[in-house]
Amino acid sequence: MDHASFSEICLHQLRMSGVRSGERLIVLTQGNSRLDYADAFMAAGQRLGAQMYHMRLPAPLPTDGWSVGVTGLAAMPDAVEALKNCDMLIDCIFLLFSKEQFAIQAAGTRILTAVEPPELLARMLPYPELREKVEIAATLLEQAKVMRITSPHGTDVTYRLGTYPTMAEYACTDTPGRWDHWPSGFVFTGGDDDGVDGQIVVSPGDILLPQNLMVREPITYTIEKGWITDIRGGLEAQIVKAYMESFNDPRGRGMSHVGWGMNPQAKWHNFVPGEFPGGMGMEPRSFYGNVMFSTGPNNELGGPNDTACHLDIPMRGCSLFLDDAPVVIDGDIVVKDIQMARR
Repeated sequence: MDHASFSEICLHQLRMSGVRSGERLIVLTQGNSRLDYADAFMAAGQRLGAQMYHMRLPAPLPTDGWSVGVTGLAAMPDAVEALKNCDMLIDCIFLLFSKEQFAIQAAGTRILTAVEPPELLARMLPYPELREKVEIAATLLEQAKVMRITSPHGTDVTYRLGTYPTMAEYACTDTPGRWDHWPSGFVFTGGDDDGVDGQIVVSPGDILLPQNLMVREPITYTIEKGWITDIRGGLEAQIVKAYMESFNDPRGRGMSHVGWGMNPQAKWHNFVPGEFPGGMGMEPRSFYGNVMFSTGPNNELGGPNDTACHLDIPMRGCSLFLDDAPVVIDGDIVVKDIQMARR
């Protein structure tokens, strides 16, 4: 995407995020990655009269792999302080789950993460109806006491709710201290620490993130009192188990967040083998009617588990019930107030 076009979609984003003249915005990058994002956001912010800055961290040292919550800011307290003192941080390195992000949010800085390919950002621009519907869905979820998920493949799991808050992601942020991710479009919460029991069957066509794999053989998870006690299946099940074991942290088998996708602009079939465009896989997390369960950390919700071992698994064709009332049936949202026309 050329600079002018990229700047235009960033301008739309900043307007949706309520950027005003005189606000201080910092774009955070690392090494040589996403410097074009910084240029586009800087140009867009200047058109709105914002005070724009670019903070570029040194390139990360080679590691054995990617772990959530580990950032280059950990050794840079002065940089963290600078980010606390701006109105909006545009995160182009992915700070989620880190202590540094939580500290920046607590200071009142709103944060937008943008690490997906520009073409995907353009196709999945935030818009008012998406925000409205996601916020209504969040109200439904935060009032519920029990979530049950079923599927024709054998999923039947119950989450007791009430300990953790509900989070709404609609791809922009205009509220002090609030984080969002562009693109997105879903709601989620966490089950009580000992309140998740049953079986989840990840079926062909479901997606493993961050492995960026579309499942070909079923993976069966047995969950007791909020912990995975057994994982069975073929090659993908072995990949999941090996990934978890690589962290040498039993907390990776805890249950993280759970919810459903609402963005009709997101397409699950764009994730077929060979089609992954890059980024963090936000499109499959967001596609309309998916039910996504996650494993590992729950500190994003205020919980005690800050393990670096994290998987997100969007699933197709599931049904989701809140206090026995249907919300998603066979992969389609059935609550009229939160239905959206597929695009």
